[in-house]
Amino acid sequence: MRAYKHVGTLFPILLAALLCASIVPDRLLADDKDTSNPPTKSTPAKSDGAKIEAPAPLTERERWLLDRVELLEKRVAELETKGSSPAAPAAAAASAQPGSSSPATSTVAASAAGVTPAPTVPGVNANVIPTEKVATSVAPQATEKGKSGAAKVQATEPFAFADFTWLNGNARTKESPMDTKFFTPEIRADVDYIYDFNHPRDNTIGGSSEVFRANEVQVTQLGVGGDFHYDNVRARVMTQFGLYSQTTPRNDASPARGQWNLDNAYRYISEAYGGYHFNALHGINVDAGIFMSYIGLFSYYQFDNWAYQPSYVSSNTPWFFNGVRVQIFPTEHLKIEPWFTNGWQSYGRFNSRPGFGVQFLWRPNGWLSILGNQYALGEDTLNTPGRIRYHTDDSIEVKYYDNQERFLDKAAFSLTGDMGCEHGGGVSCAGNSAKGPKQSFLGYMFYNRLWFDNDKYGLTLGGGQISNPGRYLVLLPPINGATAASGTPYFTQNPGDPYKAWDVSGTFDWMPSQYITFRWEYNHRAANVPYFSGSGGVTPTSCPTPVLGNNICGSPGAFVPGFTPDLRKTENRLNMAILVKF
Repeated sequence: MRAYKHVGTLFPILLAALLCASIVPDRLLADDKDTSNPPTKSTPAKSDGAKIEAPAPLTERERWLLDRVELLEKRVAELETKGSSPAAPAAAAASAQPGSSSPATSTVAASAAGVTPAPTVPGVNANVIPTEKVATSVAPQATEKGKSGAAKVQATEPFAFADFTWLNGNARTKESPMDTKFFTPEIRADVDYIYDFNHPRDNTIGGSSEVFRANEVQVTQLGVGGDFHYDNVRARVMTQFGLYSQTTPRNDASPARGQWNLDNAYRYISEAYGGYHFNALHGINVDAGIFMSYIGLFSYYQFDNWAYQPSYVSSNTPWFFNGVRVQIFPTEHLKIEPWFTNGWQSYGRFNSRPGFGVQFLWRPNGWLSILGNQYALGEDTLNTPGRIRYHTDDSIEVKYYDNQERFLDKAAFSLTGDMGCEHGGGVSCAGNSAKGPKQSFLGYMFYNRLWFDNDKYGLTLGGGQISNPGRYLVLLPPINGATAASGTPYFTQNPGDPYKAWDVSGTFDWMPSQYITFRWEYNHRAANVPYFSGSGGVTPTSCPTPVLGNNICGSPGAFVPGFTPDLRKTENRLNMAILVKF
């Protein structure tokens, strides 16, 4: 009975405790609900029969949360009015752009505001760009804060506003599979088989700076190298193994002056230079070493070109310069590039004066490229001081059709014109006079290129013509191993010696990948004097031991009076090649 008595006494107290306990969890949960919803009226338990009509007073914690929410709402309104600023506090930026904050930061901010955050699902927001992608995707439009506080747009990368892989002389690869922040590797291979309808007996082809052997599979070029780039320092190296390592140096007479074998020192290098990039205008590069020359438009590397055998304007002009260049980009459409060189495609200096030049390259849009190369003042004839050379080389390339929806998806043409002359040292620019015979160069070449089936196939038709009295730019036929320094009596290069030539070609390319080209080309070349390798000469009876090399008698370089090697005025070739670039 005492127990039941006490229970009757404690029952009202226990009931009141249970009611209080039911109120406390609701209050705690209210802290985690969205504060934007209006608070609901609570209905507390009756006490002494009285009903409380007024809402319960806010606790100190609730008042603090409401004040905090109002403060955040004001800050968000200010940010929306003024726009995001790089100097904005991190907390405010996180409130204005929650997608850019980490899940942990968003959770903390939401909790502080009394908001229950939504669960985070990886990849659910397609509009959020990962941080590591922002730097690369917006780099050309990146801004920097100036002293005035206004945003200053950084200079855009030159010629990056359009795709110029269609150009003759430009590689068509759009990306490097091995690129890194420090080094961009490059590998090139040029393997060919040339069928010469003249059938030279010793398989030697002359008069070309791209084709050298007939009816054989040969490695014309195998290059390994690439570009170094870090902290504005730049460098490039590209090796040349294969036939280029022998044929390119033999066309340079400068190693015959002075000691040391410059042709051997540079034999296996096609490009090698170092330099620095200045962040001025749209970029300024200063490079020193061996760099490519684009006099004649075509690239030294066949992969980059529309045709395998370029016309004489390109084949007979420089492939490289050894010296210093400064590449100035005043705008993203223009390049001005002065040169200080040892000479006209020369490892060394021929006489006492170096050469000077400048290149202008203008690309106002994605379908037009205008190139001008000017060269002057070099004394570029071995052992003939005072004979000065001038040359101008100008090209225009136009992409006149581009429709990727059609089978014929692209079409373009290139036109190149060259003029030049020499004066002094027994020759004259103006014409035959008391100062000497006319020594000049005049030529042009034109090519039209068509692309099919999303650039998988290509067809190029073109050709050109030159006139070069004095033959100072005509490639010397390699009779008995003759070089530019040794010369040969079978093809003289005396002042005033006439030389006129022309050629046509048709080229078909299959390009299943951006890194490889299978090429077939028919080429017809002609000259007004015997120049191209024949099938063999007539051996004089006074020559008991004929030596191969167009059947020339005697030791290499020997001259037999009355003997004429088999040089012909025409040449027909079928060029087949596999070209690779990574």
